[in-house]
Amino acid sequence: MQSGYTCHNCLRSLIRTPGAKSFARHVRTKPVYTTTSKRPYTQINGKTRAIATQQRRTAATAESLNHRVTRNAPGDLKTAAPFGVEEAINSPERVLLRPSNLFHSFSNSPSPAIRKRAAFMKSHAYCPHPDHRQTRIVTSPHDPEARKSTKSIHPPAHVNFECPDCGLPVYCSERHWMDDYEHHAEICDTLRQANEDDHDLHSGRFFPEFEYPGPQIEEILPNMTNWDTYLYTREYNAINEDRSMRQATRLLTYPMTIASVIHELSPYNIRSGGRLTTEGLKSLSALRYTLHPPRSGSGLGIEGLRPTPPAVRIFILGARAESSLPRPVWIQLEYLFHRCPLHLIFIGPESMTNRDDEFPLPERTATNPFGGIVEDRISNYMKITTFVEYYHTMHKANYFQPFDPYFDCFVLFHPGLGHPASAHEWEETLPQLLETKVPIISTGYTDWDMQRDKKWVEEKMAGEVDLLMEAGENRFRSLRWDLNDLDAGDISCGNWGVWAFRGKRYETTMRDGVISL
Repeated sequence: MQSGYTCHNCLRSLIRTPGAKSFARHVRTKPVYTTTSKRPYTQINGKTRAIATQQRRTAATAESLNHRVTRNAPGDLKTAAPFGVEEAINSPERVLLRPSNLFHSFSNSPSPAIRKRAAFMKSHAYCPHPDHRQTRIVTSPHDPEARKSTKSIHPPAHVNFECPDCGLPVYCSERHWMDDYEHHAEICDTLRQANEDDHDLHSGRFFPEFEYPGPQIEEILPNMTNWDTYLYTREYNAINEDRSMRQATRLLTYPMTIASVIHELSPYNIRSGGRLTTEGLKSLSALRYTLHPPRSGSGLGIEGLRPTPPAVRIFILGARAESSLPRPVWIQLEYLFHRCPLHLIFIGPESMTNRDDEFPLPERTATNPFGGIVEDRISNYMKITTFVEYYHTMHKANYFQPFDPYFDCFVLFHPGLGHPASAHEWEETLPQLLETKVPIISTGYTDWDMQRDKKWVEEKMAGEVDLLMEAGENRFRSLRWDLNDLDAGDISCGNWGVWAFRGKRYETTMRDGVISL
């Protein structure tokens, strides 16, 4: 994998800026040569390497990573130099921040993008002090608004004072910050860590944690007990710092969450505490039979011809940030399943947000009625298709039928099934998903968020749901804390928890010569 490409795209996926454009800063270690296409080239060690000059426009909406709030913000980043170019990596002109100088208040940050983010927070986020009136209906006991009263005499006020310890605008005034410091101190250290992680992404340093390994021979088995064992057995570059580990897992959590459930070496099992149910073992065993096919003796000659099974389809519904991940990140999922083609299908109205300059939406035609964008040259065993459409519309058109538990699987990343703001979007889709009888994997930001989704599914489809995997912490969750720009006190981890379910299956039995269900 080319490091210049990897770092550029991984950083672009990690960083979001509300309502602003991001531009790459070029590393110029030698004279720059231009062509008629006006694309800059930097000559290093006698070779020319193109550096992309324009980032895609980032969203101004509060739903960039989920239906509810903005979890990640801004992005004014620098293009990383190609691996091995010491003069570029160590150039003081290129590096904005050193590892020992990552802490800055958002308003005084050396990065213009973070300063814009601070301005956004000050104009949208409200002070969490209990003297103010509530600004929204409380839906969670962990919501900072739950401490406020609807009868408070003080009206809501936007945050304006930045805590000197974490550097984030968290209160409307220094007086309220001091008065409520005991409550703020519970998350102050975590907020400071998130602050430094965001500045690290804008530091301009070289990111070796975004260098991903290639395929391994089939006899080398990955250990999927946790992040450490997986990264070691897959032969990733050694990650010796906690901050680098947090940055790496923020991207890899998406493919690895899927793999940790459907892989035959999954850490989830039916033993005590393994969280997998009997029905879950039945469903996942069918899928694993296809994902890990036996050797068939196929070869290049005529005598080696063998029938090829269709690709395993993984439907990712409500896709947002995960659909724009650099493709080398998703290819890591393919490397865990030898000789089994995978087809990732991203579906959702926000699946192509901020990617118009990369993939303009095609016209809808008779042969492509839903305007699907097909990426079929990613690798020999992976294909990605993206649809900017609601799943229930495509299901009614029988676009993906038939479904097969041996070849199909649904994944919902932070769907907000039970959230009041997004539950209505899933009411029509949920019965259709259960109708397919294939596994449905869902994640949540917190345990409470995940339990709320589970409760909503059980209430809406009472008696029609089989639990495949009990809800609990995800072994491959993101280790990085993400900020909510609309509420600095609301912090979360991507894919913190995971659980799985499917539509209830009824077994046919014979009793006294009569078929019964």
